[in-house]
Amino acid sequence: MRFLLIISFVALFMLPATMAFAALPPLIPMEEFFKNAESAAFSISPDGTRLAFVRPWEHRMNVYIREIATGNEKRITSATERDIAGFFWKGSDKIVYAQDSGGDENFHIYITDINGAEPKDLTPFEKVRAGILDDLEDDPNHMLIDMNQRNPEVFDVYRCDINTGELTLLAENPGSIVGWMTDHDGKLRVAIDTDGVNTSFLYRTNESEDFRILKTTNFKETFDPVLFAYDNKMMYIESNLSSDKTALYTFDPEENKVLDLVFTHDEVDLGSLMHSKKKKKITGVTFTTDKRHYKFFDEDREELQKTLDNFFPNYEVAVSDMDDAERRLIVRTYSDRTRGAYYLYDRKDNSIKKLAELSPWLKEEQMAPMRAISYKSRDGLTIHGYITLPVGVESKDLPLVVIPHGGPSARDYWGFDSVAQFLANRGLAVLNVNFRGSTGYGKEFWQAGFKQWGRKMQDDVTDGVLWTVEQGIADRSRLAIFGGSYGGYAALAGATFTPDLYACAVSYVGPSNIFTLLETIPPYWKPMIEMEYEEIGDPVKDKELLEEISPVFHAENIKIPLFIAQGANDPRVNKAESDQIVEAVRKAGKEVIYMVKENEGHGFHNEENRFDFYRQMEEFFKKYLGSR
Repeated sequence: MRFLLIISFVALFMLPATMAFAALPPLIPMEEFFKNAESAAFSISPDGTRLAFVRPWEHRMNVYIREIATGNEKRITSATERDIAGFFWKGSDKIVYAQDSGGDENFHIYITDINGAEPKDLTPFEKVRAGILDDLEDDPNHMLIDMNQRNPEVFDVYRCDINTGELTLLAENPGSIVGWMTDHDGKLRVAIDTDGVNTSFLYRTNESEDFRILKTTNFKETFDPVLFAYDNKMMYIESNLSSDKTALYTFDPEENKVLDLVFTHDEVDLGSLMHSKKKKKITGVTFTTDKRHYKFFDEDREELQKTLDNFFPNYEVAVSDMDDAERRLIVRTYSDRTRGAYYLYDRKDNSIKKLAELSPWLKEEQMAPMRAISYKSRDGLTIHGYITLPVGVESKDLPLVVIPHGGPSARDYWGFDSVAQFLANRGLAVLNVNFRGSTGYGKEFWQAGFKQWGRKMQDDVTDGVLWTVEQGIADRSRLAIFGGSYGGYAALAGATFTPDLYACAVSYVGPSNIFTLLETIPPYWKPMIEMEYEEIGDPVKDKELLEEISPVFHAENIKIPLFIAQGANDPRVNKAESDQIVEAVRKAGKEVIYMVKENEGHGFHNEENRFDFYRQMEEFFKKYLGSR
């Protein structure tokens, strides 16, 4: 399936190059870090003759088509209110794309031809979220769409006629299925079912059969189908049932039997699986320790990677797309000091042509390197993270901003980070922490974060900040905490529960009241609410815990200046979360800056709103940290 998510171009992560720069760089305008990419998300048509990509038009990212032979280009979408959120080729003459309204995440699926004809909304329903389950590459007239039109809490599967827009119900969700999977022929063969805590892997041999349960596990453990083998019989699964780290296995669903271990790593979980439709085999996997690594199972794919690495010896190189013949490839280069560029590589004549740089206005030699670090938490757990130090100044007694990631079931990666580079250019050190509860480091580390919001998870962040002070990097009197989503909660928790540690805090779409957070989640998360209760806390059984860790109930402890930003249409962290803490802090007699964007949701995606937010944050840190 060729669905390219391009929801946020400024948040792309990249891996580092090694360069040295001793001089103090110029003060780069804030907009240079956060404006839309010059061009991005290149994809090649199945027949290898055209490129599709996004580029700003009217300050919004729109889809363009370029003929490879002539270089002629044409814009085929005309979005003015919201960026195109994602797109893919349907055949070699049509583009399918997704778009929501004001950040509500109720994505509609549109289709248009490469001549820019009026796009057709294939899911023209209000307050309905639609997605692509399978683009059915070998069927020129249909796709499979999942959508919560019938019941807002669950997604049914429809066969969509892309010519007429007709939708035919293929599978009705009984109310407990949270995921579907097709084989290589586009047949619906797998479903993932949950009772709220336990997860079941359902399978059928063909679409005329009923689904049957193959395996049931508690959600704390993993037994997930990843890909059908190309015979559509065997499968690849990722599982940690017999280990702490998630590994890749072959699996016989007819016999309901795990077969061979394909890949495992001692330190981290399995990353992504690479495969070739032409060769009808898997070709490798990725995994991330300090940075991303490959393990290849196909000699030809390994040689291809070596060839590409030789073209760009100082950068990380990834294949992001290829045509059906696997001759012409889209190649992406990147590092920790550049967003990188896209190239078109032709395997037949071993030629490579630059297509575009994402942000040519940012000079690599003026950016700051990102370094992997680790430290011990107060209870002895090893915590990994990254630090970005400003160039041109001594790495001693610096003002520092710690940025806990969102999720919290996620992790930070080594690579280009617009926020870290922006702050480093202002003379600030930046710390990213993969606190307990982060994913990628095994189930024990992930589960160590259960019911630890505001407690041990927060301690890991605090301990990281204190580690930078002990190392002499950070000035104890000039520390700040900033984050989005769960990171926004962590920023509020830092201000509330460690009131003497930070000089200021910034919360971006962060929850403040765990009770109301759990009450206002999107309807399609409700089948998994019991999992949320186990991870965060049950509003009834753990009432005292949730009161203890909700910053809104302890606003009187907040001594430091706060800056809070919120999207009015946020479906994940309701605007009331920010309203509550702002009201409580002001009631306690403290000042707080409150920014609300009426046309945004869970994060600011429109370019002008990003500018407003980071402009305000720059002034905020300049005032309270003494940044450059």
